[in-house]
Amino acid sequence: EEEFDRDVAEDLGLLQFVRLRKHHWLVDDAWFCDRITVQGPGACAEAAFPCYRWVQSEDILSLPEGTARLPGDNALDVFQKHREKELKDRQQIYCWATWKEGLPLTIAAESKDDLPPNMRFHEEKRLDFEWTLKAGALEMALKRVYTLLSSWNCLEDFDQIFWGQKSALAEKVHQCWQDDELFGYQFVNGANPMLLRRSTSLPSRLVLPSGMEELRAELEKELQNGSLFEADFILLDGIPANVIRGEKQYLAAPLVMLKMEPNGKLLPMVIQIQPPNPSSPIPTLFLPSDPPLAWLLAKSWVRNSDFQLHQLQYHLLNTHLVAEVIAVATMRCLPGLHPIFKLLIPHIRYTMEINTRARTQLISDGGIFDKAVSTGGGGHVQLLRRATAQLTYCSLCPPDDLADRGLLGLPGALYARDALQLWEIIARYVEGIVHLFYQRDDVVRGDPELQAWCREITEVGLCQAQDRGFPVSFQSQSQLCHFLTMCVFTCTAQHAAINQGQLDWYAWVPNAPCTMRMPPPTTKEDVTMATVMGSLPDIQQACLQMAISWHLGRRQPDMVPLGHHKEKYFSGPKPKAVLNQFRTDLENLEKEITARNEQLDWPYEYLKPSCIENSVTI
Repeated sequence: EEEFDRDVAEDLGLLQFVRLRKHHWLVDDAWFCDRITVQGPGACAEAAFPCYRWVQSEDILSLPEGTARLPGDNALDVFQKHREKELKDRQQIYCWATWKEGLPLTIAAESKDDLPPNMRFHEEKRLDFEWTLKAGALEMALKRVYTLLSSWNCLEDFDQIFWGQKSALAEKVHQCWQDDELFGYQFVNGANPMLLRRSTSLPSRLVLPSGMEELRAELEKELQNGSLFEADFILLDGIPANVIRGEKQYLAAPLVMLKMEPNGKLLPMVIQIQPPNPSSPIPTLFLPSDPPLAWLLAKSWVRNSDFQLHQLQYHLLNTHLVAEVIAVATMRCLPGLHPIFKLLIPHIRYTMEINTRARTQLISDGGIFDKAVSTGGGGHVQLLRRATAQLTYCSLCPPDDLADRGLLGLPGALYARDALQLWEIIARYVEGIVHLFYQRDDVVRGDPELQAWCREITEVGLCQAQDRGFPVSFQSQSQLCHFLTMCVFTCTAQHAAINQGQLDWYAWVPNAPCTMRMPPPTTKEDVTMATVMGSLPDIQQACLQMAISWHLGRRQPDMVPLGHHKEKYFSGPKPKAVLNQFRTDLENLEKEITARNEQLDWPYEYLKPSCIENSVTI
């Protein structure tokens, strides 16, 4: 990183633009320019011209002074001309594409090399990403060699591959994964805290056969007390399972009923692995009192189903793909002078490239899902379509989502508590910026660029999502602030909560098996250790799961914590003061969470502000 100073003898007066060009020499090596600042003579204020782009070839970049400006109606205004030309150029560069019908649109790029240069990983990020993939492949190869002549007949045999890159919490999971208490805990504070809901009635799919009157009475009692909860994986029903190396894999759509004890522990009461169907109108119900291996296998089916919904619905769709829609719409509709562009641009860093890599390596034909995951081979796309049809605006906003699921005020629900506090902090930050530029509701309504951005997200990127509560226009400051809070929260805190847990909860493969290799059990007495081991992933699948969990869940070396981006897109003291207050609020929450976690056996770290990345980058 270098700084260059240049003295100009004459007074340049009030500067509106700076033009920047890099001369082409023997090698066309692009330069990345952060910003240009101009200090006038005497007590003149410093003028800043943010860039944060690549300067390459013989292109001339025209950089406007960094004060944020709303669009005007004066066609002769130089700033208005600039923003119109900028958007026209960007709309040629940032184009929409359909990866799969029925899913949100993506950036038009067949591979990472097709992406606009300003959306690419910088060198440090690229080298680290590619090195860790190679390191993971080497670790997998070593584990395969190490286990070549070993048995794979009992759960302890998974210890043979449980070495290498893993976290302290993963070691605790290894020790306690069979406990019912930890099974229940994961629905609240694990890798996927998004599915659990408080029951308002007994689910219609829960068919209780004769002889289970005592269970019905227990369920009814918990229901009346408001302490009955459920996790229903019905979205998986009928999804075709993968075939891996010629071997058929299996999927289920379980239902789990759980009770909250007075001490705050969430314990499973009954598991129905498959919903009723004509050939099995009364499916087998599995209970904690069943033979231990039968109960363990039933819980393993639930954990496998949770793996599928977590990775596809709540991780890929609700964070990555939504963040990409926000990113592409922002580049297409909001010029660099727009205050909302300046607010959002730090939160879309690297998102287009990480998603493009996912579409070419993770969920592509022959990718990692096809090699190791039971929804691979096409089922994952069908599941994503179903999840997209259910994606609502409210589901992306924790105050609405947690209220809808009946989880507000739930003791021990650390994701819920931290998410609500972060939502409030982000909302105050967003409101602080918005109110600097939109003093009245009619200013919001009269901003054509802002309204076009809203329509681009809802009608184009999310494919007519107004039927699912997404706005097609902003009518007030409060409506705009709520939507922007959702955008920033999704690209930062929500992704952190959903992504980081992979390292802790998925490294010990039996706790969250990526695939199941035998059909779900229909009887309890016939379940043996051979049934359990024949159902769980084989060595190759388990090694791949461990490697990818580390690669995706670890802290990134060039990670930028929430609110701590170095780029200075705004000029002037007022936006800076709003950002500084945001950072102070985050520091106070950090101290609060750190003090709380010191008192816990299972600390919840994923929403500590220092652990939240400023954008979706992995």
